[in-house]
Amino acid sequence: MSDVTIKNIIKQGLWSKNQALVALLGLCPLLAVSSTAINGLGLGVATLATLILTNTVVAVIRNWIRTEIRIPMFVIIIACVVTAIELLMSAHFHDLYLILGIFVPLIVTNCAIIGRAEAFASKNKVMHSALDGLMMGLGFTLVLVTLGIVREIIGYGTIFGNANLMLGEWASVLTVTIFQNYDGLLFAILPPGAFMGLAVLIALKNKIDRTQEERKKVSDGIGVSFEINKA
Repeated sequence: MSDVTIKNIIKQGLWSKNQALVALLGLCPLLAVSSTAINGLGLGVATLATLILTNTVVAVIRNWIRTEIRIPMFVIIIACVVTAIELLMSAHFHDLYLILGIFVPLIVTNCAIIGRAEAFASKNKVMHSALDGLMMGLGFTLVLVTLGIVREIIGYGTIFGNANLMLGEWASVLTVTIFQNYDGLLFAILPPGAFMGLAVLIALKNKIDRTQEERKKVSDGIGVSFEINKA
């Protein structure tokens, strides 16, 4: 593939092919658990680890998987990875694991993961596939955390509340209270608030993309005009 370069993989994972903002995959867990930044970070890290490990394994064995059974094999690989991550979370981050609930094992059904295994890892080298998993996972995690921060501020008036659930007791100092004696806005932490928050993030991304395209056209036009005048 001509566009398989480290620069393009990073750009696509974080921005141009972001699984949450462009591909619109994995929206169910994204919308469901992003009521706080820590909840979003927890699920994001689990998804990121799944993408890296799955892409790496698929890339390693891609030449030995028959075309007819590749999708079932990908699902089995993803299920094994997610089971291991679920057990680790239950052992080391049990309270957070209980909060995330069913959405940790449901990572198996996340279309973004099997999509990257099929579209990228099954066709590219191990290093590129692992990097693709890292960038796609990081892009997804950033959206989760950003949406979580926005909803937490509006819904609870804090940032990184209950950080100790993931980072230990010392992380309690990371909680920042934005509004004192704040009753909160229930709408922000309910599903409609999640949909509205994601819609705003997608709109902002599209606006930035359009602005960059317009600037590029203007720049190209100036360049062409300069070359014509010079000639």
